[in-house]
Amino acid sequence: MKAVSLKIGGVPEHFNLPWRLAIEQGLFASQEIALTWQDFPGGTGAMTKALRAQEIDLAVVLTEGIVADIIRGNAAKILKVYVKSPLTWGIYAHHTSSIQQLSQISHSRYAISRFGSGSHLMAYVHALQQGWPPEQLTFVPLKDLQQMREGLAAGEADVFLWEKVTTQPYVANGELRLIGECITPWPCFLLVVRTEVWEQYPATIQQIATLINHFCQNFQQQPSISHRIAERYKLDIEEVNPWLQQTVWATDNQLSISMLENVVSTLASLQIVQAPVDIQDLIVHFPENNLIFEA
Repeated sequence: MKAVSLKIGGVPEHFNLPWRLAIEQGLFASQEIALTWQDFPGGTGAMTKALRAQEIDLAVVLTEGIVADIIRGNAAKILKVYVKSPLTWGIYAHHTSSIQQLSQISHSRYAISRFGSGSHLMAYVHALQQGWPPEQLTFVPLKDLQQMREGLAAGEADVFLWEKVTTQPYVANGELRLIGECITPWPCFLLVVRTEVWEQYPATIQQIATLINHFCQNFQQQPSISHRIAERYKLDIEEVNPWLQQTVWATDNQLSISMLENVVSTLASLQIVQAPVDIQDLIVHFPENNLIFEA
């Protein structure tokens, strides 16, 4: 039997080590699934673009970014939650900046990777949490974390948001100043599939979900896993250990309808999408043994 060849995309960050190890260890290949990984340093905005262009078949993407893009017409569906715990975003200024605290950034220029990315949408969510008018924010698209850092150093932008553990080395070396945090009010990562791919290979896609669920069940118990994460992603072990303890990978295919309704209502309140939205149109409908539930 010929293996089904599929490509999955994700950010080159520690959250996705289960996928990388599962592929490297032949977990999918043993089931006649030729699954290959593609890194997207540009984040969710770059992946939604790749999904639209049919350059990848599946993606591990930030919840708010993919929900917004599916509503805007991306022909993809949410398969399952990948990471159930929220994401902690750090809010950063350059070390030479006069910005010292959150109260100084309500009218700042935000560096973002792309419009529609997590760094873009979470700046809006943070403004909403702070009670700032979102329309007063301005954005400077700078492709990826490296160019965003360079943009702050060059004075092209004032602040940016990025996942905290990934960005910690640049705080430790004195390049960036951490001025605050923003925690997502929902699970941070979803697994999505192009609608065409789901329709063509439903059994294979379900098998991929089952295999990664089983792999994630024991991921945190693997010997020296925190050291492997720190070494592979060049992170401080003192940052990795608490992150590992608080991160929860999904080990089932359940989706919370109310969670997705919260995402949609937040995006609608920020005028990023237009309500109403039928949540059922956003998701893959598994057979009866894979539940979609409200919680």
